[in-house]
Amino acid sequence: VLYVALGLVFGLALSRSGAADYNFIQAMFLFESFQLYGIIGTAVVLTAPGVWLVQRRGRTAFGKPVSVELKPMHRGNLVGGLLFGIGWSIAGMCPGPILVNLGEGKIYAIAALAGALVGAGAFGALYPRLQGVFRMPPLAVGPGEG
Repeated sequence: VLYVALGLVFGLALSRSGAADYNFIQAMFLFESFQLYGIIGTAVVLTAPGVWLVQRRGRTAFGKPVSVELKPMHRGNLVGGLLFGIGWSIAGMCPGPILVNLGEGKIYAIAALAGALVGAGAFGALYPRLQGVFRMPPLAVGPGEG
């Protein structure tokens, strides 16, 4: 219930700030408006100290142990980042705002959701072939710890 409530608050913040609005996102990518750059910068400034504290303490506010591990750098990071940015620019939304736009009743977000799901599925299916080309680490399979 807590996570659903936090997700709703986050979605509301994305919606009201314009971070899920197609026109605002296009204006950001065309360097016509810097509002979203300010929102992203504010998010980094506000969350970085919290992440630093969690890493330093080694546990969450509820006392559960936590460790933040750096992910390995490889060619796939660059290619994946470029593909993500291109998709974000074309669709005008990334994964979080897709759900916000659906919640706002914007039908075109269904196409973005379908594209994201197809892309994720294709990546999973093609991972063994891409792994050698981009020198990516083995894919972790299983329930994990979270």
